[in-house]
Amino acid sequence: MDAVILAGGENTRIPVIKGFLEINSRKIIESNVECMRKVFDRVIISTNTPELFFYLGTPMIGDVLPHRGPMTGIFSVLSVPDVSEVFISACDMPYINVILVQYMKEKWSRGWDAAVPVFERKPQPLFAIYSKKIAERMEEKIRKNRKCLKRFLSEINVLYFKEEDVRNLDPEGRSFVNINTMEDFHREGGKTCLV
Repeated sequence: MDAVILAGGENTRIPVIKGFLEINSRKIIESNVECMRKVFDRVIISTNTPELFFYLGTPMIGDVLPHRGPMTGIFSVLSVPDVSEVFISACDMPYINVILVQYMKEKWSRGWDAAVPVFERKPQPLFAIYSKKIAERMEEKIRKNRKCLKRFLSEINVLYFKEEDVRNLDPEGRSFVNINTMEDFHREGGKTCLV
C-alpha cells in the first residue's frame, strides 16, 4: 500500500497553496509527508504542479484526465502500474493521526474496494483506502462528470470503520480537519501533526 497526498486543488477559497500554510512553523505538506513515511514505504503526491513539491523528494503523479477534483487525483495514482492500493489524505489536513492511519492499514483486507472511517455519522472519503480494483469504474464516473466520492462509495464494496472505533484513536476527529479558508487556518493555528 502506498500513501497518496492530494495536492491538486485549485485553492479557490484561499489565496495561497493550502499545503504551504505553516502551522507551528512547518508547512502542512511537510508534516504530512513525514507522518505518512512513518507508516508507508512510499509516499506519492498527486499534483499538477510538480515544480512546487519537487523539494520534498517524493514521487509525483499528475492528473491523467482533464477533469479536476479528488476523484481524478485518486484515479490517476491508481492508474500507475505498480500501485495496487492507496491510503488517501489531502495536503490541507494538518493533524494526521499516525495511530489511526496504522489501524486502518492493519484492518484493510483486499476483499474490499475501499475502507473509509466514519466521523460525526459521515464517511470521510478523503482519509481513506482505495483499491486498484475500482479504477475502471472510477474512470467511467469521472468521464461522465460524476465526481462525488460519497456517491461513488455507495456503489462499491466499502469497509466502514465505526465511529466509536475511530474516536478511540482520534477522539476529536482531528485527522479529518481541513483548511479551506483563512478563517479555518487562523482558528486552527498552533497545532501540529499527531505522532
